Amino acid sequence: MANKLLVLVDGSYYIFRAYHAIGNLKTSKGEHSGAIYGVINSLKKLLNDFDPDYIGVVFDAKGKNFRKDLYPDYKANRPPMPEDLANQIKPIHDIVQSLGLPMLVIDGVEADDVIGTLAKQAEEKGIDTIISSGDKDLAQLVNDHIRMYNAMNNGIIDREGVIKKFGVKPEQIVDYLTLVGDSVDNIPGVPKVGPKTAAKWLNDYGSLNEIIKHADEFKGKVGEYLRESIDKFPLTRELVTLRCDVPLDLKPEDLVFGKPDDQQLKTHYTRWQFNSLLREVKSEIESDSAKLESKHDDAQGNCKYHTVLKEKEFDQWLKKLESSEIIAFDTETTSLNYIEAEIVGVSFAISPDSAAYVPLAHDYEGAPDQLDREQALQKLKPLLEDKTKYKLGHNIKYDMNVLANHGIELQGCRHDSMLESYVLDSTASRHDMDSLALKYLNRTTIHYEDVAGKGAKQITFNKVSIDAAATYAAEDAEVTLKLHQHLWPKLQKSKQLQKLYDELEIPLMPVLSRMERNGVMVDADMLTEQGRQITLHMEEIEEQVYQQAGESFNIGSPKQIQQILYDKLGLPVLAKTPKGQPSTSESVLEELALDHELPRLILEHRGLSKLRSTYTDKLPEQISSKTGRVHTSYHQAVAATGRLSSSDPNLQNIPVRTEEGRRIRQAFIAPPGYSLLAADYSQIELRIMAHLSGDQGLLDAFAKGEDIHKMTAAEVFGIKADMVTTEHRRAAKAINFGLIYGMSAFGLAKQLGISRGQARDYVELYFKRYPGVRKYMDQTREQAREQGYVETIFNRRLYLPEINSRNAALRQYAERTAINAPMQGSAADIIKRAMISVDEWLLKNKINAKLIMQVHDELVLETSEHAVADAQEKVRQLMTDAAQLSVPLVVDIGTGKNWDEAH
Repeated sequence: MANKLLVLVDGSYYIFRAYHAIGNLKTSKGEHSGAIYGVINSLKKLLNDFDPDYIGVVFDAKGKNFRKDLYPDYKANRPPMPEDLANQIKPIHDIVQSLGLPMLVIDGVEADDVIGTLAKQAEEKGIDTIISSGDKDLAQLVNDHIRMYNAMNNGIIDREGVIKKFGVKPEQIVDYLTLVGDSVDNIPGVPKVGPKTAAKWLNDYGSLNEIIKHADEFKGKVGEYLRESIDKFPLTRELVTLRCDVPLDLKPEDLVFGKPDDQQLKTHYTRWQFNSLLREVKSEIESDSAKLESKHDDAQGNCKYHTVLKEKEFDQWLKKLESSEIIAFDTETTSLNYIEAEIVGVSFAISPDSAAYVPLAHDYEGAPDQLDREQALQKLKPLLEDKTKYKLGHNIKYDMNVLANHGIELQGCRHDSMLESYVLDSTASRHDMDSLALKYLNRTTIHYEDVAGKGAKQITFNKVSIDAAATYAAEDAEVTLKLHQHLWPKLQKSKQLQKLYDELEIPLMPVLSRMERNGVMVDADMLTEQGRQITLHMEEIEEQVYQQAGESFNIGSPKQIQQILYDKLGLPVLAKTPKGQPSTSESVLEELALDHELPRLILEHRGLSKLRSTYTDKLPEQISSKTGRVHTSYHQAVAATGRLSSSDPNLQNIPVRTEEGRRIRQAFIAPPGYSLLAADYSQIELRIMAHLSGDQGLLDAFAKGEDIHKMTAAEVFGIKADMVTTEHRRAAKAINFGLIYGMSAFGLAKQLGISRGQARDYVELYFKRYPGVRKYMDQTREQAREQGYVETIFNRRLYLPEINSRNAALRQYAERTAINAPMQGSAADIIKRAMISVDEWLLKNKINAKLIMQVHDELVLETSEHAVADAQEKVRQLMTDAAQLSVPLVVDIGTGKNWDEAH
């Protein structure tokens, strides 16, 4: 009986080969797509040719590895990756995973070492390996159980193949590479010794050690080069030797080819205009839709799913739940809007081999009898409200809110697999359950669209057949449990990350749930009037725009703006679109607006249009008919820095510097007998900079309670504080905040309207006055390069995958992020700590006040007029006590009948 077969793909080799082979393929938008197309087809052919039992596609990780530490000049000669190739890397990774292929990108380790480790592990277990690559370094692995495959010529390279190609045996390849070196990777070899000479020497002497012993026998210049190189051999040998003992979280047997996600592939192929591939996947989708029933049967694998329709079985499950250490719990509802949603059913899992769905309100024609919803929920209520019975969910905050609609206060929420993923790596692009199941469990889950349909034909969950709903819902609970079992041990390996999760993210969840349900009152009539005023203002601007342009045109059309600005008025082209057309993006218009009135007016018109569509028109529509309030959703697992984001409506984007933006805040009001209290951290990121850098000048200024921008102006411009003008202070403020956000001299010059040289002088003067800041920035950049991440004061990690990129633009962006992220992330952590403390105080002391909003560095409470004075004092204390920094935290507090007045 033949051994099982593992195929290991050198993904990085595939990418470069495809790029150079099909470099000119582009989409209709001018985006390069040859590497993507070539890699997909090569992988499909490979699967067809070998039909392996196991397969892994291995890519090089970004950042440092042991060879770079060993030899800083390793790969130093390599040119930066072409931008058109760099833009194809992520799509390739996404499509590889959508194809169902296990993908490996191991931080700090090169792909060759991962391949070597897996190949050797497979050999020990009697599994044969094919390595698909053209990299000569991998030839050192070839033996009776490990072979190479060159997809260029469909050739298998075994022991004899290595001898034929290189002139030496596989076990001599390391010595061969040590002699030859590698100019591409900047690895030193013996000068003037090429492949033929190296092969001849090794055939004559057998090994590098024997060559060294007989080095004096080598004549002429090449003999001198050999003897001079002997001291370098240990380094070179270590650089070219593959490490086959890389610690990995998986084994060769784990590399199982999963089912392709045809819906995702359809999206990818449509995006990149691969029509032939699209036809194939559409055919698969049509076939799959006919097999949806069997897909549901297969999805659960070894897990048994139960549909609970009888009282007796429900009671049996209740007993199981009550005795379980942790319950994976999920609700199925009528709406994603948590205020309007009603429960259709509940699912739970307490072990990986069993999960259940309890349908409660499926009301389609012919639906079977189900348990009475209110009676079932009343039976569940003691368990769900018991703090000692631990629950687990994926975005369980939503379930908290929905259960509250049914009079149940969900407590004991010990874990959330979404937050586990987020705390482990906040820079990962997605933390939804389907993405995490694919990433960590190599499993394609049933999607909502599979059971409810899409678009206009999509039905609400109460109309989904119970058979389909049960498999979908029970799988949610089962997968949530399995994700937790995978992610929680990873978190526990880092006590600091576990502490962040246990003491900050999990306790914050119920606080946010209460805030969301509290909502905020808005004055719909005032917003309507503001919308009318904005429309009038926009009409005035339109007239000015037409006068400037000399004709009327559609201000909302980028193409028409392009024709006016560039073709008619001849303004300078600062940037182009992917199709090569002059850009009319916001950043381009902002730069043009420094010298030209028309782009400034167009930008103002755009801003007003956005305010009207996002707030004055939309907010009245978002007032709940049930509560008379607007209820936003706060998201913990979106921003990489740890900051909260909000949606429907997005409260973070209401401008505060424009008159129109402030007017919108006036529409956020307190009910009769109440006031709004707004508490805002003053210059918190600058204070964090002072704390982290330890710069004495900054520490002294904050300790004395001085105006930091005024003091900076006095220091930078070398004048007394009482001589600082408004312009001086404005420049100093731009420098203070600009440095936090990694602003360049060019950016500062643009903001202040000064020359680049003058801006550079300002920055240099700043660093002379505050040397601790420069030292901190330099150290932070270096630390980020070494470890691949930076941390906040409370040890939140912010990974920087591009910090060692050969692409200068990507690398510089990562460096700016490395400096800013610890400050922005620390500020986010501090206000989260403050929210937890304020919420605890309000509940414990039964204060007639409630948290209703969090925006940037500001908390907003709705407070009874009798409690305002006490709330002001206590909220200030709790917020200032949220962190112990080297400088005092300062909180500005205001109150009023509306948000603008309070702010």
